[in-house]
Amino acid sequence: MDVGADEFEQRLPRLQELVLGADFVGLDIEFTGLRTSLSGPQQISLFDLPSEWYLKTRQSARQFTICQIGLSVFSSVEGEPNKYVAHSYNFFLFPTTFGILDSEFSFQASSVQFLNQYGFDYNKFLKNGIPYMNEEQEKKIKHSILTGNWRVRSSLDKDQIKVVIDEVTRWLALAEEGDCMTLPGITGFQAFTVQLVLKQALPGIQAVRTDHGVTVKKVGKQHRWYLAGASCDGEGRWKEKLLLSARGFSVFFQMLVKAQKQPLVGHNMMMDLLHLHEKFFRPLPESYHQFKRNIHRLFPVLIDTKNVTKDIWKELNFPRVSNLSEVYEVLNSDLNPTKNSGPVIIHASECEKYAETKYPHEAAYDAFLSGSVLLKVAHLLLWRVHSAGPAPEPSFALCLEALAPYLNQVNLIRAGVPKINFSGPDYPSVRPPVLLLSVSRWPGVSEEQVYREFQNLCKFDVRRLTRNQFLLLTNKFKDARSVLKEHRGHPTLRVALYRHWRHSPDVSCLLQVCGVMTTWALLAFLLGRPSSP
Repeated sequence: MDVGADEFEQRLPRLQELVLGADFVGLDIEFTGLRTSLSGPQQISLFDLPSEWYLKTRQSARQFTICQIGLSVFSSVEGEPNKYVAHSYNFFLFPTTFGILDSEFSFQASSVQFLNQYGFDYNKFLKNGIPYMNEEQEKKIKHSILTGNWRVRSSLDKDQIKVVIDEVTRWLALAEEGDCMTLPGITGFQAFTVQLVLKQALPGIQAVRTDHGVTVKKVGKQHRWYLAGASCDGEGRWKEKLLLSARGFSVFFQMLVKAQKQPLVGHNMMMDLLHLHEKFFRPLPESYHQFKRNIHRLFPVLIDTKNVTKDIWKELNFPRVSNLSEVYEVLNSDLNPTKNSGPVIIHASECEKYAETKYPHEAAYDAFLSGSVLLKVAHLLLWRVHSAGPAPEPSFALCLEALAPYLNQVNLIRAGVPKINFSGPDYPSVRPPVLLLSVSRWPGVSEEQVYREFQNLCKFDVRRLTRNQFLLLTNKFKDARSVLKEHRGHPTLRVALYRHWRHSPDVSCLLQVCGVMTTWALLAFLLGRPSSP
């Protein structure tokens, strides 16, 4: 189900009820872009420590914005512990523009093309996106609202407000006391802005939000005196409603945070977590470890289905897959030994869009796939444990027990370690060893040229070590063995295992300095020793 700004506030109580009663929540987010740089010092690579990877992608989360959030809320059916109902929602978002808040963000052409290929509705994003803000922005706008120190700053809003005031002013000159008019198509947070401006500009009216827009009523002096007398409490409540509307999706984010007993489930969800922190909590800190602590405090139970499936896929002898949809298809096929005994997952009556039709890369659909994969993989793990004897009646509590080794471990794309552990220290790298490439008879060779030289054989990340030496790193052991075998005795491209103590320029420099100092000390000792009588 698609939800925009014009209906978000009406659906908020129902959404809160669903989340608080859920077993877990599936999440997926679509962005206006992903990477700040595909080359140069900001390029992510297998050489990056988690802290280095974080600093590089942190800039991406600050530069691009969220255009769609998908949530799929899974709840077990009472009396049928192996049956689940999924409520799936697409939320189109757009940053709050009010007073001093006027965000800047970028589009990445490839991301726009990718989403457009899968039918993304940019009109809903741009015209009917739900506003949102983080805690720092909320403090600023709250101060502006409570002190009355705010102005319409957007040129588009100024033009629209001018048209509204002109229209109401012309109507007011001909209207009788008690007459009403409706300004159609003005809904959500925008309606509060119109109310606020009309209230200040035209004291002879009363403006009220309705389902169809803003209704304006011409009032007489006595009614204005009544409104003025009742304005103290009413003004406070009105400002609270204005702030609530300006916060938009951030209100729902806080609901997710408060429902901490429910796991938050995603697939390759690291970028999702970066954007959740930046857009709804606080600007991303410079410290990687502070980021980890903040996320764990917000969401104490995280499950990344990419990390889970990657770990067990080979063990179960499933075919190689490259994306979430393919994972879901394999688990729904006859290759899955628990296909017929696995969990039953149905769509809620108002969310049956995905019952028969596939919508890959639509956020709510991918959120639903993530939750479904979680349940099916958990059932597989339970089946493997109890295959020799009678299996207990399945429940989500048992599923969490089976998934315990994977909790709070989020997959990391192209880094020195394969995953981040949000509830403790990160695990050591399990990547293949670093290789040292020594180049001869190729003056001025670059990292890009080295990469192209090897790309037909296998894919390596390349980093220059010295003028004629490069480090090579891959995430596949067989590729490392293959290159070592093919190039060990190569006349111009000689490959060997990299040994830090032997090949590092820093270590070599240190050893040379130590050697020089030792030599001088020995000479000083010999020259300063008194001669024998």
